[in-house]
Amino acid sequence: MPDQPLRSVSDTALWVAYYRTMESERPDAHFHDPYARRLAGERGERIVKNLRRGRSMAWPMIIRTVCFDELISRLIAEGVDTVINLAAGLDARPYRMDLPAALHWIEVDFPEMISYKQEHLAKDVTRCRLERISLDLSNVEERRRLLARVNASASKAVVLTEGLLAYLPPEGVSALALDLHDQPNFRYWISDLASPAILQRTMKNWGKQLSSANAPMYFAPAEGPEFFRPQGWKLVEFREFLDESRRLKREMPMAWMLHLMESLFPKRFARMRQKWRAGVILMERV
Repeated sequence: MPDQPLRSVSDTALWVAYYRTMESERPDAHFHDPYARRLAGERGERIVKNLRRGRSMAWPMIIRTVCFDELISRLIAEGVDTVINLAAGLDARPYRMDLPAALHWIEVDFPEMISYKQEHLAKDVTRCRLERISLDLSNVEERRRLLARVNASASKAVVLTEGLLAYLPPEGVSALALDLHDQPNFRYWISDLASPAILQRTMKNWGKQLSSANAPMYFAPAEGPEFFRPQGWKLVEFREFLDESRRLKREMPMAWMLHLMESLFPKRFARMRQKWRAGVILMERV
């Protein structure tokens, strides 16, 4: 139905996969994900078509993908030997990125998502050693057992939570952060993070659809990355979407208005920028 494009939280993976399709099929694409269209399927395309401002909101997802790609590549070059992708969705990085064959890449997601992905990528070859694990991350005891097992086999690991934290309540994010910090070989953590104003705008635009799919958004801490410091994580780098959109030439619709405001009213623009701050964060264990 046009007014009910999302059926479950797993549909958000189809949605984002279609954004990767849109970028990959551009002549000036910043990345090429040849698996995205197959994974998104017709449903992913319909979701983007039927959501309010669906296509016009591709830009932050494209920027998020590029920033994650760049940070992952840098950390691997610096010695990371294990990648733990929590709520991996339909990410195809183990297939499309230039990765060392010895790298251990672990994907964790709901059983139905893992099955869907295995079915659609059964004949494709990964660039590294890939392990897929079916797990509901809300099962705390099973989650802790998994993290401990991964830690035991890793020497220097990075955790990815791309598109995950927004769907968790603050106490759930805090508990996950503590569980990750309990593993001494989990050195880095890459995630996306948005301000309360962005969360409110997102729920205003898509709240009905997200709630009907049992996927409401909760997490957008007013203190930003400082939220994670009591759990043992410090900010190393914050790649703000506004800056990255200019660098990558993937700016939001009507971005010229922001440029005009910045030149005419710099103090007002600075306040607005802080209110609508969002981006990709790289954190390191303290």
